[in-house]
Amino acid sequence: MTVFTQGAFRVRPAATQADIRAAQHLRYHSFFRTGGAALCEAELDRDAFDESCGHMLIELIGCGTLVCCFRLMPFESGREIERSYSAQYYNLGALKEFPARMVEMGRFCIHPGHRNPHVLRVAWQAMTQYVDANGIGMLFGCSSFEGADAEAHLDALALLSERYIAPRRWLPRPKAPEIFDFAARLRCGPVDEKRAMRLMPPLLRGYLALGGWVSDHAVIDEEMNTLHVFTGVEIARVPARMAHRLRTEPL
Repeated sequence: MTVFTQGAFRVRPAATQADIRAAQHLRYHSFFRTGGAALCEAELDRDAFDESCGHMLIELIGCGTLVCCFRLMPFESGREIERSYSAQYYNLGALKEFPARMVEMGRFCIHPGHRNPHVLRVAWQAMTQYVDANGIGMLFGCSSFEGADAEAHLDALALLSERYIAPRRWLPRPKAPEIFDFAARLRCGPVDEKRAMRLMPPLLRGYLALGGWVSDHAVIDEEMNTLHVFTGVEIARVPARMAHRLRTEPL
């Protein structure tokens, strides 16, 4: 992916180990300092998957402040999906049959001092560029709710259960030791869609606007103090209006 600018922001792939460390440092302050997870002495969030991923950086033009980052792990098809980060937590056997190229987007975070819709829109434009340039057929990853207590997210999870569960042929199965089976447990009456969407993580709202779907259960991650759902977007099913906006609409 090439460098591009959009409004006040510059988007570029990490080119050096220093770039990757800057991303890991931002991840640490986003996930640990503000998310309530256990702290680590190095002030870096890093894992074994970093070496297999490309890392995208979104910086403020002029001062160079890193305001957003995420990583991308490509796969030639679903046959390779077992080596993904998500496969640690979900049984993705059904997705092994997906025939086209895939990319896992992970460790997405926005600087706590720059959480605004403009940054998220630029990130989606960057992901769109990557998808187009690499002929990607599916974008997937784990979408996290802040806080591991499922009771705090019931309205949002009820909406997911009602409208956004994955097609049966791609449906992830449970694998993690601690899950909340919301599709089975939240079958009760009408859902306040506006309230539920307000409580949805912004990144997950973006996935859903693109026609995305989720697993029928959430993984409870006490270490990161999050609850997350597997999320997938089949690129061929992205609504034409949304695809046009991502490719043409300026900030």
